[in-house]
Amino acid sequence: MFTGIIEELGEVAALTRHGDSARLRLRAPLVTEGAVHGDSIAVNGVCLTVVETDDDGFTADVMAETLNRSNLGHLAPGDRVNLERPTRLGGRLGGHLVQGHVDGTGTLLSRTPGEHWDTVAFSLPANLARYVVEKGSITVDGVSLTVVSAAGDHFTVGLIPTTLQLTTLGRHRLGSVVNLETDIVGKYVESLLAHREADRQPSPDEVTSR
Repeated sequence: MFTGIIEELGEVAALTRHGDSARLRLRAPLVTEGAVHGDSIAVNGVCLTVVETDDDGFTADVMAETLNRSNLGHLAPGDRVNLERPTRLGGRLGGHLVQGHVDGTGTLLSRTPGEHWDTVAFSLPANLARYVVEKGSITVDGVSLTVVSAAGDHFTVGLIPTTLQLTTLGRHRLGSVVNLETDIVGKYVESLLAHREADRQPSPDEVTSR
């Protein structure tokens, strides 16, 4: 589990394709410190398993599902990525509960500079729109953000100077593809309500007896 508070801007050293999967090599000395084989690190909001480490960074395998659902397949050597290690049990929850399971991608639609921040709009896939609400939480490329407005096919967020400086969101241009993870609480509520409604439906035998 992650919190969406980015610890380090890593750099892609290599992305090597192996059929429908890939191996990603990242330069990331901070989050690699103390990491061992099997640990988890979120890369642009995608939870990946560490395969190898050294003093400079780590390597992770990326399966086809992840390549198809996220922007990791678009990476190239020299690209920067947002990195976060899992939160410790009992640690501070600076952002919100983030699984590292990307729901889909959006694109950067507009950027409006303010006096001390930018207001940025991203497109929103139709199947995710119901989970995004004004003042709710959303993860964009692994960054925990508060939704300023939600309008069905897009949403806006406000990016403070720290976020602009220390994450990829300050570097993205119009049309850039970003990873989106919606708030898990909404998904569970929807699932529970759906099952509750199904439990209320009469069985075929009950309908016949009536």
